[in-house]
Amino acid sequence: MRRSKGSRSKSRYKMKKPIRKRGKLPVSKLIQEFKVNDTVSIVNEPSIQKGQPHPRFHGKTGIVVEKRGRSYLVQISDGKTNKKIISRPVHLVLQR
Repeated sequence: MRRSKGSRSKSRYKMKKPIRKRGKLPVSKLIQEFKVNDTVSIVNEPSIQKGQPHPRFHGKTGIVVEKRGRSYLVQISDGKTNKKIISRPVHLVLQR
């Protein structure tokens, strides 16, 4: 049988929550809103898989470009190229 190469492969430690942070999420984290041109950091929430960006973008900082339904389009620079990532607000943290 071949090895699975899914979107969460090779992310055992990156996608793990610290012991004291486990449990239910606060509702404020689920319903947070962002405006266009807000600077956000992509921090994947491992307990919620829906709308989660690829683990390679974990820890990257970008700018909110637009809102698409419940998700946000975030533009980041990856090396020399600009990429647009679609992510739910649970996986985003506002940078002050």
